[in-house]
Amino acid sequence: MARKKPNPKAAFVLFNVLYEDGSQSSNRKVPSEILGGLDGDDPARTIIEEQDREIAERSGRSRGPIKSIARA
Repeated sequence: MARKKPNPKAAFVLFNVLYEDGSQSSNRKVPSEILGGLDGDDPARTIIEEQDREIAERSGRSRGPIKSIARA
């Protein structure tokens, strides 16, 4: 059986997010093409904050500020 080649367009990096109120969110997906370079994982924080805003708009409940992020 032939193995499938990975699709570079669908590549994500997973992050665990710790909020200042002590809550945690696991396996948040961030596109891998925005990571790396001189900024390292800093762009991931921006993407995750944007995701949090979208979730807050839909649910009506906002998350607190992010304390730290780490690759899963």
